[in-house]
Amino acid sequence: MTGPPQQASQPSSRDRGSGSRPTPQPRSDPETPALSVDGLSKTFGSGSDAVTAVEDVSFTVESGDVVGLLGPNGAGKTTTIKSILGLVRPDAGDVRVRGIDVYEHPRRAYEHVDAMLEGARNDYWRLTVRENLRYFAAIRGHDPDSLADRHAELLAALEIESKADTQVRDLSRGMKQKVSLASVLASDVSVAFLDEPTLGLDVESSMTIRRELVRLAAEHELTLLVSSHDMDVIEAVCDRVIIMNEGRVIVDDTVPNLLDGFETTGYRISARSIEDSLIDALRSEFDVTDVDRRGDRIAFEIAADSVRFYRLMNRLQANDVQLDGVETVQPDLDDVFLEVTSNGDRESAQAHPVDREANL
Repeated sequence: MTGPPQQASQPSSRDRGSGSRPTPQPRSDPETPALSVDGLSKTFGSGSDAVTAVEDVSFTVESGDVVGLLGPNGAGKTTTIKSILGLVRPDAGDVRVRGIDVYEHPRRAYEHVDAMLEGARNDYWRLTVRENLRYFAAIRGHDPDSLADRHAELLAALEIESKADTQVRDLSRGMKQKVSLASVLASDVSVAFLDEPTLGLDVESSMTIRRELVRLAAEHELTLLVSSHDMDVIEAVCDRVIIMNEGRVIVDDTVPNLLDGFETTGYRISARSIEDSLIDALRSEFDVTDVDRRGDRIAFEIAADSVRFYRLMNRLQANDVQLDGVETVQPDLDDVFLEVTSNGDRESAQAHPVDREANL
């Protein structure tokens, strides 16, 4: 999806079914947040068939921030994004883009917004790459000629300049993904929603996209809301992560705080002279994973806090185990995500060891 989302008539009160409220004057102050969501709720169906997709979701994104929106399937993140973009009518809640109420003044609000939605056909495949960039700049009210330098920069940065005059339908899936991103950024938007921006890309192309997103956010104060199942992408480009589960926001924090906030650390143990019976006994007491035996040598991982780690060391020493090495294995964002969503909130996640086996 490119170009500002078009919205039909929308309810204008905080509670969409509760009557009216005074219409505020449009405003767009650079000092206001790029995006603010307050009390967003949406239920599909009614009665016994009702399904609450989003319940009282609130968050704020400052100008120039890159925020990851994560959640397991059915967590409510897609409904949240579509409600922000005006593609789904929420039952309650306010959304503002650059201080502009998207339900009171949708056209003004969406002048600042564009989106790249996974699974949607984001470009015109019969047009060339360059023609797509010019087209989407034009429908946003810009003179494409005035943005020629910007388009050339995007084509070069995303490494698709050699395909600039090729029809999109003749490109590989990865190339099409790059063109979709370039089309979103072809005009002067300040807030962009990117759903799976590196889907279908090889490792090198994915790294190119990551670098470009970080650069654009820093140099142009571009605000990005990124949704992806690739935690390496989220960890590489995002300042902050919002995790949803069962329609609610359960975590909203910076990536470093999330990684540092887990008390449990993984350890990779290399040793000799460990019988299989001892490994079986350790499994019943510790979270032992990734066991790799080669002759008389064995390596395995455990997830343990400092108390459990020293208990393990004492147990190995009591059994005359000869250690070859101990390596610290820090949790990554995959571990954090799995632990938080499986336990429902960050406090419960911190209170339990990271289940590393579940991530295999």
